[in-house]
Amino acid sequence: MATETEGGEIRDTRLTEALSQRYLAYALSTITARSLPDVRDGLKPVHRRVLWAMRQLKLDPEGGFKKCARVVGDVIGKYHPHGDASVYEALVRLAQDFAARYPLVEGQGNFGNIDGDNAAAMRYTEARLTPFAVALLDGLDADAVDFRPTYDGEDREPVVLPAAVPNLLANGASGIAVGMATSIPPHNVGELCRAALHLIRHPEATARELMAHLPGPDFPTGGVLVEPPEAIAAAYETGRGGFRLRARWEVERQKGGGYRIVVTEIPYQVQKSRLIEQIAEALEQKKLPLLADVRDESAEKVRILLEPKSRSVEPAVLMESLFRTTALEIRFPLNMNVLEPDRTPRVMGLKDVLRAWLDHRHEVLVRTSTHRLAQVGKRLEILDGFLTVYLNLDEVIRIVREEDKPKEALIAAFGLTPAQAEAILEMRLRSLRRLEEMEIRREHKRLSAERKGLEALLKDERRRWARIAEDIEAAAARHGDARRTAIEAAPVPVAIDASAFVEREPITVILSEKGWIRAQKGHLPDDAELRFKEGDGPKFLLRCDTLDRLTLFASNGRAYTIKADAIPRGRGDGQPLRMLIDLPPEDEPIALFVAREGQRFLLAASDGRGFLAAADSLLAEKRTGRQVLLVEPPARAIACIPAEGDMVAALGENRKLLVFPLEQVPEMARGRGVALQGYRDGGMADVTVFRKADGLSWKQGARIRTETDITPWRGNRAGAGKAPPHGLPKGRPFSG
Repeated sequence: MATETEGGEIRDTRLTEALSQRYLAYALSTITARSLPDVRDGLKPVHRRVLWAMRQLKLDPEGGFKKCARVVGDVIGKYHPHGDASVYEALVRLAQDFAARYPLVEGQGNFGNIDGDNAAAMRYTEARLTPFAVALLDGLDADAVDFRPTYDGEDREPVVLPAAVPNLLANGASGIAVGMATSIPPHNVGELCRAALHLIRHPEATARELMAHLPGPDFPTGGVLVEPPEAIAAAYETGRGGFRLRARWEVERQKGGGYRIVVTEIPYQVQKSRLIEQIAEALEQKKLPLLADVRDESAEKVRILLEPKSRSVEPAVLMESLFRTTALEIRFPLNMNVLEPDRTPRVMGLKDVLRAWLDHRHEVLVRTSTHRLAQVGKRLEILDGFLTVYLNLDEVIRIVREEDKPKEALIAAFGLTPAQAEAILEMRLRSLRRLEEMEIRREHKRLSAERKGLEALLKDERRRWARIAEDIEAAAARHGDARRTAIEAAPVPVAIDASAFVEREPITVILSEKGWIRAQKGHLPDDAELRFKEGDGPKFLLRCDTLDRLTLFASNGRAYTIKADAIPRGRGDGQPLRMLIDLPPEDEPIALFVAREGQRFLLAASDGRGFLAAADSLLAEKRTGRQVLLVEPPARAIACIPAEGDMVAALGENRKLLVFPLEQVPEMARGRGVALQGYRDGGMADVTVFRKADGLSWKQGARIRTETDITPWRGNRAGAGKAPPHGLPKGRPFSG
């Protein structure tokens, strides 16, 4: 439905349709104009516009520098109507040799560092183009690519750059669009050129064959690539995958037989200062038991010193613990999601990317050759006219001096074209000397030969590919350099027994009612004075050793494992339990103990179900723990007690007591269990395991009471039970 108004037309549209259309337009704009690089030149629009603006400012490698503020001003004023901060950040990244494998901008001033420090303000820094950037721009004056109007229609900008070098793979790219992302690591341009040459000579070559020339990424910060060749080949074939990258390190021997490890190269895009902080934090949290200290002695080159805790520690074992815990090893993702020439996003493999770049270079060669052929043709036309002048010099002079319309007279007398006649009339007298005639004839001969070569080139595709191969070889010789990232075989897994480096000592673990956990040195007595936060008090007091692994059983039926040496020491308040394990806020601990091999535990829930579980089934390696007892809300786990005895006593909330043999309870690794006691209403209040010979005991006031004759309450599992002995306290008498 539409209605006419003075301001135009109002149309009723469903909100979902309007939002879908607008969000789709936004998504397409983000994908094509912001986040994904073009497969042909490897640039996003902002980078392309920065280079184009710098070329317009004549910031060539041989010229002087200009303030970055001037460059940013031209970019946002003429080509890129966005914030100056984002444009300057893009320019800075193009100039950082630790971020770009082949910087496109040469910076002068503070452009940041590998520590993660920001660049100085744009009013302080200066920039100019690098030779690598000039190679990307070469051909723009020769109709190599299409141009389009700028956003305000006052100027023109290139749609894509000619890209005489494979910049997409050489410098890589990363970006997040709407619903898609891209992540392309940098590579060595010399290896890329050799792979492209192989693809020209063998168009059917596979990604695995191209890897003979391009074995893997080459990061600007070096490092060691430890990804297996099969995994690299699979990633290059599909365009998706990842690469394990490690820091480069060496052992520095010291007097007395000691040593220290020196890290000289860190993984790509890892901030050195943050890496040092991460290692220090892991050291403080005792996650690196083999490391004693870390120091940063870097100047212009990276130099991180790692001191082992003992000279008996193997360097490889120490580094393996660091690789597992810190960013000294990363996994760099590969997702070659790029824009095709028709602006369609697609994930390409290595061969497809190189093929697209080669096809672009072929199109550039055809366009530049056609443009040059037209220029040569126009110049030869003018030269033919000049030669006519020298053959008929006297008559030409007479016509120019005497005729009222010399241009038309020259055309009529010698059959010249308008362009030739115009060029003759604009000749200077000094050009009529004999020496000039000889120079024109030499130029005519040279251009005629060039035209013949261009025509042959445009007619023969094989010649064109041979010319492209020559250009690629020249680019490799001009811009190629040595590989920085070493490629090594995948490391053999190293077993690390961290407990061997933890000193065994007795401690007491204290868990408060509000969930604060700490450890104190030595085994404290039960009546020891303990300090807690206001309103808090003791919940569990566990005596153990630093090498023990504690088991915490919670009301959600999950068992968690905590390393005793990971619990904070001291007389303070400790730290929240939930910083060590992922315990939901609505659940609470109901048991804390050290599970020994061969032990069994009775697990029970408030709905009266339970089973026996072996100690090893309660161990969990993750923070999220292991689900052992399955409970269905509103039921909750209420007991996890050692199964030390031969009888079970179950007490219901209905004040019925049932005693039955432990052998009637099955042992399970996981599940809901079986019914321990039956109820019409309510559930289980408490449960315990005891020896028949010792009798059933419970705490009554300050003393312990024991019932040796359990015959009145004796029955079978799942029975209802009978009224308890006189004096049995309410609540949970067996757990008190």
